Amino acid sequence: MTTPFYVSPQQAMADRAEYARKGIARGRSVVVLQYSDGILFVAENPSRALHKVSEIYDRIAFAAVGKYNEFENLRIGGVRYADLRGYTYDRDDVTARGLANVYAQTLGTIFSSAAEKPYEVELIVAEVGEGPADDQIYRLPHDGSIVDEHGSVAVGGNADQISSYLDQRHRDGMTLAEALKLAVDSLARDNNGGERSLTAEQLEVAVLDRKRPQARKFKRVLGGQLARLLEGSGAAAEADTESESGDSEESGESGESSASEE
Repeated sequence: MTTPFYVSPQQAMADRAEYARKGIARGRSVVVLQYSDGILFVAENPSRALHKVSEIYDRIAFAAVGKYNEFENLRIGGVRYADLRGYTYDRDDVTARGLANVYAQTLGTIFSSAAEKPYEVELIVAEVGEGPADDQIYRLPHDGSIVDEHGSVAVGGNADQISSYLDQRHRDGMTLAEALKLAVDSLARDNNGGERSLTAEQLEVAVLDRKRPQARKFKRVLGGQLARLLEGSGAAAEADTESESGDSEESGESGESSASEE
């Protein structure tokens, strides 16, 4: 009988972490940053059907990089958790911190289980508050740890380089147009320090807008409004955002109904 090959627990966990990090790094980056009226999500994503940024509940949104089937299962689970908790207790009891804890338990259990491979995903869960000081942004790496972020955060691709660029340039009180320009400039930088040109068709953009009169604060920035923001016509585009904020809500108030747009 041959002796089983021995791998120390520390080496096994290091190998699993390296496997997950390499899978995440192959994906295009997502940037999340605060601006004066809420939280902005910008992803390099040419697909109009497979979203990296989604609504979870009234004031909560979700962004992810990595394997789509894995983070889509997590998104659906988060919508169901939020919908059930809001129905059982109260809509105000659904928080980004509670959702991040649920995701952390799931990712941590999968990462430490030798029976299955770790998820190749990195998540961001964000909640817009009544003011900028009340906003919450949580980053969840592949191992299930939770990092409380402030101001700006980037995941996937060359996230370290993008995060450094954002840290040097992001400031409190930025307008939507200023925040979008900063996010796009950071995503356009390659590993060698050069810059690419990103068009509206290559971007997925959404906001959690605290000024929306509806209970649901999530809104995608699409079409002409996105093009005008990218071209620098910030005042007109932000006026469009405010006018569209007064539109009637989509049918269905529950978090589960929000998944239908995905």
